[in-house]
Amino acid sequence: MAKRIYVGNLPFSSTEDDVRNLFSEAGTVKSVSLISDKFSGRSRGFGFVEMANDAEADKAIAAMNGRIVGDRALVVNEARPMTERRDTGRDQSSYRSSGRREGGYRR
Repeated sequence: MAKRIYVGNLPFSSTEDDVRNLFSEAGTVKSVSLISDKFSGRSRGFGFVEMANDAEADKAIAAMNGRIVGDRALVVNEARPMTERRDTGRDQSSYRSSGRREGGYRR
């Protein structure tokens, strides 16, 4: 089974091909996904690599964590599963739900 790896502190100029070539030193790379800002399209400096099997993923983590790439030390570890995001919109922290009485402050 393939293991997903988190790769952080990537140079902002890194491409998926750069990351694929780097991690292919440790084994077969199934996929690379770099995360970019949804508004500007610029890289956010992290992404995910999926290796062909657990042994290759463990080898990649050991070999790449702390490795200097473009004057930056990579942070590489096993990716945690995605969890549901909490809705932190303003509706949850509105004036009415903050415990204050309607009509303003008590005098």
